[in-house]
Amino acid sequence: MSPEESIENFKKIGLSEQKAKETLKNGNVTKFLLQVINEVDVDNLQPGVGLLLYHLATKIKPQIAGKISFISKYIASGKLDSTLRIDAALEYALSHVNEESLNIKEFEEACGVGIVVTPEQVEQFVEKHMAKYKNELIEKRYRFNSGIVMQAVRAELKWADGKAIKNEVDVQILDLLGPKTEADLAPVPKVKKEAKTSNESSKKPKKEESQGTKVTTDATDIGGAASISELMKKLPFHAPGDNFKTDGYVVTPNTKKLLEDHLKITGGKVRTRFPPEPNGILHIGHAKAININFGYAAAHDGICFLRYDDTNPEKEEEKFFVGIKDMVEWLGYKPYKITHSSDYFDQLYEWAVKLINKDMAYVCHQQAEEIKGFNPPPSPWRNRPIEESLQLFEDMKNGKIDEGDATLRMKITLEEGKQDPVAYRIKFKPHHRTGNKWCIYPTYDYTHCLCDSIEHITHSLCTKEFQSRRSSYYWLCNALDIYCPVQWEYGRLNVNYTVVSKRKIAKLIEEGFVNDWDDPRLFTLTALRRRGVPSAAVNAFCAGLGVTGAVGAVDPALLDAAVRDHLNSSAPRTMVVLDPLKITITNFPNQAISVKVPDFPNEPDKSFHNVVLAKTLYIEANDFKEQPEKGYRRLTPNQTVGLRHAGFIIKVSKVIKDNGKVVEVECTAESTDSAEKPKAFIHWVSKPIAVEVRLYEPLFKHKNPEDPVEVPGGFLSDCRTDTLSVVRAYADAYLKCAQPHDKFQFERIGFFSVDSDTNASNIVFNRTVSLKEDSGK
Repeated sequence: MSPEESIENFKKIGLSEQKAKETLKNGNVTKFLLQVINEVDVDNLQPGVGLLLYHLATKIKPQIAGKISFISKYIASGKLDSTLRIDAALEYALSHVNEESLNIKEFEEACGVGIVVTPEQVEQFVEKHMAKYKNELIEKRYRFNSGIVMQAVRAELKWADGKAIKNEVDVQILDLLGPKTEADLAPVPKVKKEAKTSNESSKKPKKEESQGTKVTTDATDIGGAASISELMKKLPFHAPGDNFKTDGYVVTPNTKKLLEDHLKITGGKVRTRFPPEPNGILHIGHAKAININFGYAAAHDGICFLRYDDTNPEKEEEKFFVGIKDMVEWLGYKPYKITHSSDYFDQLYEWAVKLINKDMAYVCHQQAEEIKGFNPPPSPWRNRPIEESLQLFEDMKNGKIDEGDATLRMKITLEEGKQDPVAYRIKFKPHHRTGNKWCIYPTYDYTHCLCDSIEHITHSLCTKEFQSRRSSYYWLCNALDIYCPVQWEYGRLNVNYTVVSKRKIAKLIEEGFVNDWDDPRLFTLTALRRRGVPSAAVNAFCAGLGVTGAVGAVDPALLDAAVRDHLNSSAPRTMVVLDPLKITITNFPNQAISVKVPDFPNEPDKSFHNVVLAKTLYIEANDFKEQPEKGYRRLTPNQTVGLRHAGFIIKVSKVIKDNGKVVEVECTAESTDSAEKPKAFIHWVSKPIAVEVRLYEPLFKHKNPEDPVEVPGGFLSDCRTDTLSVVRAYADAYLKCAQPHDKFQFERIGFFSVDSDTNASNIVFNRTVSLKEDSGK
């Protein structure tokens, strides 16, 4: 049928020409709508029926396309006379997807066929629910939300016409309140918002930029939440056993039985899995995947497997298995069970033989280079005899064919156009768990969905790049007539100003830009932990991003903000001087005094520690200026400054220099009770201990160091040379007992964490994140 003919047919059921043309752009709706039109007599439709038929075409799922004729005739006859009844009909059909013919009696009961709701019933129920809100109605008058009443009536009169309910509610409100007065018609007073400061205004564009540029969108985008649990409860995923209700799910004659057996095995619980390849260290992007898979299961009282996708013996190392489990637990999750794809090698091999026997797979001798890309030449061995492929596959298994000379390929074309993905390849490498038992190993395309099926995963949650594999996922499970989970995709998490590729991080280590996989300048999870980033902050960061189909990148500042929020309430305050300047208080007694310092100044009664204040103390060198610029608020020859927590202000009496450089300042002290209030209070240390402090900066100059346009010289050329400064600082003596991973706020400087390089003779701190406040305060 030509486009012009289709448009004319669409207009016959009541669509405007513009709407008809818009509909034609949607291939699925067009296909279903033309089927609907073919099933009814469009020339004799009652008014409004055409639009109901259009509603059917837009809502029906491919799984129940075979019921179009049945439902269309019910609509044309007037038995399904509202979108509400049509939606109920579609829901019923989905619930009986495996039945060739529907039970007429059950179907009509489910759709409310024949049920008539009279105007008297609508009036009665509206009156009933209006009575509950009478006082609120009188108080708020026409600003009352009448939708509450309409919703309550609809709950009791399921098949009542929505317009009839609304009209009756409006009539009864008018009857109760009378016509609208001038006060009712006046606009609602706007809540006056405080004017934003220039700082706040300047931050806004930065925040928008940090959200990243959306490349793709998804109809089920869910915005951020305060916690992973809250976010996971918002996701519109299917209930266990309702796989067939999801878009794109392929239904077979055996689907109903397989789902029934699946529910018996799982008890109706949600089952997810986190399936990393054990060939590298997890990074910040994996944190999102861990939170979604483990978080979704936890939020729905389900279980989550940690499954190592160990199908490539060349790249797998024991340290990666241990590191992955360690990071999952660091983020606060405990796997229901730890499994390996290799646990199922025997079953996977049997299923591969079954595919060959069904002429759905074949042994191919094309080289890897020949089948790369999206338009490789068709395999000349695609139609070879089944018996020949069976023998060759056994020869592959028994090591009779050289590596690279044969693969097993599946007879399917992926969404992206790639034909016949590889299921098995030859690798003469011992496997860390199965030893030399196998010399053929399954690919991701083959293994992933089958392991999900074996473990009865309900929700196979993966990043957007695997959307093109969804067709092979469903095809393979259905070809083998086994339980088929549902694959859901979400946008992966990318972070600006970093790289996460294992190969590129290895190059950074090799070239000396970073020291190892846990170097705090990287965004691997081990690096973030070493830098002092709390796992709870990583989880909060992931929750704040939401779950969307968008592919984009976020600014590291978003993670820094989540870190500050968490550490602000959990990291005790302490005083550390990074660039010490000696201060001698000439009028201070020779005997030191003890000063009580609150760990959390906003909650002074929560906890505290004691520090020493003696005649000699140290302040930051930039907290004193002999010739200050305008607006400088700290210590100068003519300006006093307060000592935090000590109850003293100090005043300069003498500046001591060595070759023109200030090396000591002599001061006098006066109690804050009697002295004039200073412009600022600064941190200090007395009788301190020396500590090593590592100050880290972003590793790359550009937002996307891997972009050849932005960085034509390659990512290594984008590395900065000033990303690590090591200083010898003075710290409160009580910090000598600090242990690796302990976290503190160095007052007026930032948040710091004790590094694993710490030993009995040297305490090392890493700067986790700076403070938002100006250190000049």
